Amino acid sequence: MRADARKNRDHLLAVAGTAIAEQGVEVSLRDIARRADVGLATLLRHFPTREALLDALLHTSFEALTAKAGALETSDSPDEALVSWLRDCVAWTTEYRGVTVLMAAAIEDPGSALHASCVTLRAAGARLLTRAQAAGVARNDIDGADVFALVAALAWLGDQPALAPRAGHLFDVVASAILTGAASGDAGRATTDSRP
Repeated sequence: MRADARKNRDHLLAVAGTAIAEQGVEVSLRDIARRADVGLATLLRHFPTREALLDALLHTSFEALTAKAGALETSDSPDEALVSWLRDCVAWTTEYRGVTVLMAAAIEDPGSALHASCVTLRAAGARLLTRAQAAGVARNDIDGADVFALVAALAWLGDQPALAPRAGHLFDVVASAILTGAASGDAGRATTDSRP
């Protein structure tokens, strides 16, 4: 990609990120183009669909969360690793209002531009869960799809103004429900003070 095209693309992504953070994922593409001081055709030339725009915008975050999961697989105790990663996922998804709705739909739709990234993210969480289950510190009746769904549910709480003040407490309740035995209370408390 030419330097000027890359610069234009990066500018569009920066503007889109701000617009989505303010108005949610359903913000008008025309509004994003207007904010970026380009025509809608220019925006669509770079990103032909809303999902393509979101995939480009969120790609770095997906990669970072996947990499963090990989690092946590060897660096922390299994229960703390799972809770830490889950907390980071929830915090990230609340940056862009409504993104969890699109992620939940995309993971079931192989034709979606977000599908591959969502599948990779779900697999990363599933590995952390499997490790915690093997260590006997996580419930055996849940899987990676459940963890992915819990991220979406917890992020939804953060998107609701009336419920947002309870989101941290409810995260700890859910984390304790995922973990087993004495470790559940310890892991929930250990991560409460480190919320992003």
